[in-house]
Amino acid sequence: MAQPQLHKKTNSKLEETNSLKGTLASVILLGFFIIFTWVGVYFLFLDRF
Repeated sequence: MAQPQLHKKTNSKLEETNSLKGTLASVILLGFFIIFTWVGVYFLFLDRF
């Protein structure tokens, strides 16, 4: 008879937290890059206007 697998809640919770921290860091870096790009294009527009 097959044995049901037991999930370790502490390990999965720890891995999920680490994964979300990496995701948050990536989103923040991407956000800064997008904002920096838009500000750069805006100032380029003002310079050429």
